[in-house]
Formats: sequence, C-alpha cells, structure tokens
Amino acid sequence: MDKQVKKNILIIAGEASADMHGAELVKRLKTLSPGLQIYGIGGNKLREAGVQVFADLTPYALIGFFEVLKHLSIFKNIFRLTLRKIRQIEPCAVILMDLPGFNLKMASAIKAKFPGIKIIYYISPQIWAWGQNRINIIRNTVDKMLVFFEFEKYFYEKHNIDVDFVGHPLLETVKPAKGKEQILNELNLKKEDKIIGLLPGSRMMEIARILPLMLKGAEQLNKKMRGIKFILFRAPGINEVIFEQIMKNFPGLAIITITGNNYDFLNICSFAWVCSGTATLETALMEVPMLVVYKTSFVTWLISKSLIRLPYIGLVNVVAQEKIVPEFIQYQATDKNICRYTANFLLRPEEEQNILREKLKTLKKNLGKDNASQNAARIIAQYLSD
Repeated sequence: MDKQVKKNILIIAGEASADMHGAELVKRLKTLSPGLQIYGIGGNKLREAGVQVFADLTPYALIGFFEVLKHLSIFKNIFRLTLRKIRQIEPCAVILMDLPGFNLKMASAIKAKFPGIKIIYYISPQIWAWGQNRINIIRNTVDKMLVFFEFEKYFYEKHNIDVDFVGHPLLETVKPAKGKEQILNELNLKKEDKIIGLLPGSRMMEIARILPLMLKGAEQLNKKMRGIKFILFRAPGINEVIFEQIMKNFPGLAIITITGNNYDFLNICSFAWVCSGTATLETALMEVPMLVVYKTSFVTWLISKSLIRLPYIGLVNVVAQEKIVPEFIQYQATDKNICRYTANFLLRPEEEQNILREKLKTLKKNLGKDNASQNAARIIAQYLSD
C-alpha cells in the first residue's frame, strides 16, 4: 500500500516549466494522500492543481545578473513572506523546484530557522554545468534530491547526496493529441509545405532579444525558398503585447501564432528554431530537427561564459553528450546564420535529414523511466511517512 503524507507541504516553483511539472507532482501526491494540504509559490498550473498559492514568481522568471537585480526587492519580499508562511503552516517538508538563486538561499534559511523540516529538491539546479561551488550548500541543506537525468544521479552520488532518478516528466506530456493531416487541414497548410517552428523562449528578456532575429531570419528564408511557412509558439503567461510590439516591425511576414499546448503543431514542423532551454528537449522528443539559438546581454554572456563547464548549452546536446544539433550562441546568433543553416538542411536528401531524426529517437529512449511525476510522488510519500 502507498504511504500517505498527513501533514502540510510547501512547494516553491518560480518558472513556467516548474509550475507545470510541479502541478503534475501535486496531483499525484494528492491522489496518494487525499487530505494533504499544499501551499506554495507558483503560477496558474499549481493553483489549478489545488495548491494554495500565496505568491507568484513566474512573471519575474529572469535571465541575466542585472535583470535579477532590477527586481531584487520583489524577491526579498517574497522570501520574507515565505518564511512567515512556513512558521504559520508548519509544513513537514518544503519541495524546491529549480530557481537555485532563490531556492538555495531559502534552503539555508529553513535549515537555520526550522531544522525539523525536510527539504526535497525536484528539478535539480544545473550545477553540473556551472556553479559547482553550490554543491556544499546542497549537501548541507537538501535532504532528498530527485533528478530527471541519470547522469545527474551519478553526479550527486559522487558528492554523497541522497538522490533518486525518477525519469523526465516530459515523457508523459510531450505527445500530440491529433494527427498531422488534421492539423494541416485546420491551418490550411499542405503536406509539401516546409513548416518552420519558432520557439523564442518563455521569459520576457529572452523573447525581446531572440524573437526579432528569428523574424529577420524568417524574412530571409522566405526570399530564399518557396513553400516556407512559419508557426510562432508563444509561451503561456507572457503578455501578448510584447509579441505584438515586435511583430509589428515585420508587417509583410505571414506567421501562424499558437499559444498553449504546442505539441500538435510542433508535430507538423519540418524544422525548428529553438531558444536554449527545456523547449529543445520537447522538440527533440517530437523528433523535429532543430537548431538552438541564444542571446543575452554582453555582460551576462561574459560572466556565464567564464562559469559554464560544458561544451554545449542546449539541453538536447547536454543529454545526448554530443553536439547533435547546432548551437548559435551570442555573436553566432544572427538571422543570416540561422537562415543559411536551415536552407542547407532542408535541401539535403531525405536520408541525410533522417540521420538527425534517428539521433533524436535515441535520445528519447535514453531519457529512461516514464511516469516521472508518479515516481517522484511515491518517493516523497514514502520518505515523509517513514
């Protein structure tokens, strides 16, 4: 019989992807422990899953050191509010999700003020890529680490941290609901059209820098090849005005815009331009050929470059442990470069294009266990009821 958790839990999810994965985890926890009360920091997904959300950091999901500094007072206020909430509800555990700058400080504060509370980290900070100096903080504050990738398990075991590999929750969710032909008909597109997906990120600062160069690249590709169509994937939770302000500078460009569940539409894409992040893994799971593009402020890029320890930044390449898709980063992230590479790829014989698709299939198989949310919920329930 599955163990039940009989006390309150607090969850902290500071970004859209953490909000989504956290909601799935909460649903499974509530199934295992129907009377469980969960409070937290998060967005609409966690609210819909039944979490009593008292603060939302998802609008402030920022990139860059100076961008964070601009909103530092908001983070500090929510930090203090969270500690007051913990004192009020007396949770048996706090589940942290990604957002290491905030969450590791929170973990240290909780251990100092409320040493009896268990700290569980779900969605590991990417300290294996950079910030390995944080490993001591994790060892001293985190009681249980739950990871999406098997290589993360080996990393934490090497540092004597209690860790479980649960698989990746995207394996549960990245599945089209409709057939390709149905979607093509809905969008009035043809089978022979070459459809390019534009995924410019889920943060305002990313979109502001990356979407304009994608749209410039789209203009060039339109001139270079016939039968090209574009679908822009707009992350939920981002103000539509940001997209409208950027797109009004490209009045001659016909683009289909999609918001929400992208997978039916990503499934019809011949190729995709993807902002570095979780979206590269989603695109890989859909077996859509892609390139990775990323651009940030010069100072942020300079600092990041000195800290990153891996040869790639695209999650799809990190997981594959080889550069299976090209990365156009910072000064290489230009409209000309992404247009040129895409045109060359689309003009290759089908058998050459299929080499990349086969590599994406292999990556999908290597992601391991299915039912990550259920696996994580059971581990948490068992851990907290022992």
